Amino acid sequence: MNGLRNRNQKIFSYLYDQYSSTLYGVVVKVLNDHASAGDVLQDVFLKIWKNIDQYDEERGRLFTWMLNICRNTAIDVLRSKAHKLDQKIQNITDDVHIGNEPLIVHMQVDHLGFSKMLERLSKDQRNLIDLAYYKGCTQEEIARVLDIPLGTVKTRMRTALNHLKQIVKNIDK
Repeated sequence: MNGLRNRNQKIFSYLYDQYSSTLYGVVVKVLNDHASAGDVLQDVFLKIWKNIDQYDEERGRLFTWMLNICRNTAIDVLRSKAHKLDQKIQNITDDVHIGNEPLIVHMQVDHLGFSKMLERLSKDQRNLIDLAYYKGCTQEEIARVLDIPLGTVKTRMRTALNHLKQIVKNIDK
């Protein structure tokens, strides 16, 4: 951590080498767009470089902090007007090409075992996690998509996150 806080480029390069493929997988999962994922990943590592002093070891692991920056950055791009406009004007051949590409995301996330942890959740809980954390939906949007009351979404989300937290705690032991 001292090397990162002192802006040691070798240590930062090591960090990039270790986590870029996983974070790239998260960006692709959120955006469903390989073309812009590289740019977003670059923004993510720039934010990590600039804001490393904000990381608090007491609040969690470095990877979790980086993952949150990654996910939030990708969701910001997903919600941006420019991205929405770009998706609207994308031609049909681009859609067909994307649909025929092999899905690499699961392999990249799998190497951390995260998908194995998610498999231990119920199908409904996995669906909530996917909508909220990978698709960037708000709880209100999830309630509309699933056609269930907002209070039910909040309760189920809290239950799913608590269950996931217990799974992670058991792995750390």
